[in-house]
Amino acid sequence: MSAITVNLNPIIQLTDNQFYQLCRENPEVKFERNAEGKLLIMPPTGGETGNRNSEISADFVIWNRQTQLGICFDSSTCFKLPNGANRSPDVAWIRKERWNALTPEEQEKFPPIAPDFVLELMSPSDSLRETQAKMQEYIDNGVKLGWLINPKMRQVEIYRIGKPIETLASPQELLGEDILPGFILNLQIIWG
Repeated sequence: MSAITVNLNPIIQLTDNQFYQLCRENPEVKFERNAEGKLLIMPPTGGETGNRNSEISADFVIWNRQTQLGICFDSSTCFKLPNGANRSPDVAWIRKERWNALTPEEQEKFPPIAPDFVLELMSPSDSLRETQAKMQEYIDNGVKLGWLINPKMRQVEIYRIGKPIETLASPQELLGEDILPGFILNLQIIWG
């Protein structure tokens, strides 16, 4: 099952606070919101995808604890992008000084900031085209580096600000480049 889109705009246009409240009142539902204000109801992940997400997140957390360069976020975190969309990447990371520039209230709710790095791990139910569009939206909103990992195709698409998309077939590892200095993601946890 892919995301369900609900257009409430003809009836009501939710403010940021109303969208936040909707999410708080319905914690069992994962909502996103696109730049046009349409609600996206995201399906839960299955066991394999959930396990892979957990393993990937652990690698980021361990690296970040060692470097103390930024703040890590899991797929439950919803960011308010500059174009107005509210998105929840599977993994996100923000440099510490950018995060600390937000007010405590901005940090508490849906942070109004584009992460420096995002990762999306394709689930069997995800649409490749929609996920690629989401990745491009991240980059268009200031994300510097993004990885789209597609286990079914054993493929990774690397998105960089100001550069063409790079597609890798069955890579063994991904390097964090200058955005995540020293970070290496071993893809054996994905490919098996």
